[in-house]
Amino acid sequence: MVNRVKFVIKEKYIKIVMEIARIAVALLFIFSGSVKLLDPIGMAIKLEEYFEVFADDFDSFFHFFTPFSLYIAIFIVVLEVVLGFALLLNYQMVQTTVLLLGLAIFFTCLTYYSAVFDKVQDCGCFGDAIKLKPWESFYKDLVLTILSGIIWVNGSMYDPYIKKPVLNVLIMLIIGGAFYTAIRTVNHLPLVDFRAYKIGNNIPELMEPSEEIRYEYVMTKAGKEFRFTDYPADKSYKFKEMIILNPDAQPKITDYGVWNDDGEFTQETFVGKKLFIIIYNTEKAKTMKISAITQLVEELDDDIEAYVLTATDGETYEQFAEEVGLMVPYYYADATILKTIIRANPGLWLLQDGVVKGKWNSIDTPTAELVSSLLN
Repeated sequence: MVNRVKFVIKEKYIKIVMEIARIAVALLFIFSGSVKLLDPIGMAIKLEEYFEVFADDFDSFFHFFTPFSLYIAIFIVVLEVVLGFALLLNYQMVQTTVLLLGLAIFFTCLTYYSAVFDKVQDCGCFGDAIKLKPWESFYKDLVLTILSGIIWVNGSMYDPYIKKPVLNVLIMLIIGGAFYTAIRTVNHLPLVDFRAYKIGNNIPELMEPSEEIRYEYVMTKAGKEFRFTDYPADKSYKFKEMIILNPDAQPKITDYGVWNDDGEFTQETFVGKKLFIIIYNTEKAKTMKISAITQLVEELDDDIEAYVLTATDGETYEQFAEEVGLMVPYYYADATILKTIIRANPGLWLLQDGVVKGKWNSIDTPTAELVSSLLN
């Protein structure tokens, strides 16, 4: 009788642990997928980075996937969200747990490769909302794989909370909603902007440290390790490493730069009222709304200056500008920075004295009245 009671208690605790694991994995997949669903273009950019690395390290065949990065990104993030909800609702648990485990193993291998060979510094696991270092990403995915494996082993033991016909409809609605969100975001802008160039941010302030950076110097002497907040004058100490004591004080923006053939233009972008038309790649630019942008530029108030920022070479851009009739001064910027500023090509970025006042996809080109109303 005592042994029977102990067995029941033990079984009860096992079920509790299993439920905690199931809910935790489900919520993690839903959160991870939902964050990336808000910005599938960001996920596509990350995939392109991986394909480039794999092409260099393994075979150029991986370049084949680059043009399809956005479609692959949308599929992956929708799959994450749907599997998370399916697990939460105990829907088709045998199939769901197999897919979850496979996805977790895939992510674990990817982050392990990044961490060991120092390839991709940010896996993009949580988009731009939460940044993880390579080893942090790997350990997170390793735990996720272990938990997914435990759930998979017991997949046939879970019973759905809702009747199957209702569950089928609910899952279909989740799939439809996820695809709609992804497509809407691609055609407009992310619903939530987690990047440093979002509306309301002061760009020049974010390029400076929020306080004085403090360092700790790790030195060795006679086989022992010593730490100093000031670099020691005693040359018998050998330098080992330098640690930042207040990393949160570092500039949030470190690589923003604008220039033309005559020199730097970065600081000038922070002066006065400026509307930047971002066309990072003329070959991939959606030209159907260029006419709306051209009309907007013509109707702007005299104190609002319009410029183009592009990563395309001058000769190619000038030919493009002449074809579409966008005759405004242009400057160069790094393609990665331009993609970070705005997930649109073309896109519009409105600044006043370095503060971001507005951002639009060219499909949503605003009126001159709206632009003026956003400026002081």
